[in-house]
Amino acid sequence: MRFLTVCIVAILVLGCKKKEAPKPPESVNLTFPDKNSECTTGQDISATSSQVEFTWQASSNTETYELIVTNLNNNNKQDITTTVTSAKLPLEKGAPYAWVVISKNTKVIETATSETRQFYNSGFESTYAPFPALIIEPKMGTSVFKDINNDVTLEWVSGDVDNDIVGYDLFFSTANPPTVLISDVEANVLSTNVGVTSDTVYYWRVVTKDSEGNTSDSGIFEFRAL
Repeated sequence: MRFLTVCIVAILVLGCKKKEAPKPPESVNLTFPDKNSECTTGQDISATSSQVEFTWQASSNTETYELIVTNLNNNNKQDITTTVTSAKLPLEKGAPYAWVVISKNTKVIETATSETRQFYNSGFESTYAPFPALIIEPKMGTSVFKDINNDVTLEWVSGDVDNDIVGYDLFFSTANPPTVLISDVEANVLSTNVGVTSDTVYYWRVVTKDSEGNTSDSGIFEFRAL
């Protein structure tokens, strides 16, 4: 009888124990192509394109990975979903690309996004334009509180295969597109403060320049000052 009682209690305890909630996926670490590099390992498809293999490390609580690759010249995107940690895509030779991997799990709504890496797919160029600046803050379409000096900090990052960036032209205004050059920023500076007025929408872009006279444009970003 005592044994039977113990069994019944054990069954009740196990039956009442709550199931552990599924965990969201974690972001992956990208491995190849390298950040701000020239990818020379693509397999020729034609005179103008080659197939590049992307690789990354496995992440916890992940069922599938979505690889998204963007041609930075025309903003055309390619994506592929896989259960393994690599995928191949055909890319235009000599073009700059950005890539990111999103970790997914069907048991949860949340996803996890890796860092964004930029690279050039090898072509026939002897010099490359800088990669378009990646905007860090303010993010596109956000509302931002000004500081006690009525300023907002604009922040970006950039890179270049040739490592010869000489500076940045910063355009900022309430007009779209922003055409007012407010600052010629040195190569080692990746942020600047701008004066703003509350409840006003601002537009800005960063043009990256290198020593060969090549340039790249971040595209237009906007935010509302509060």
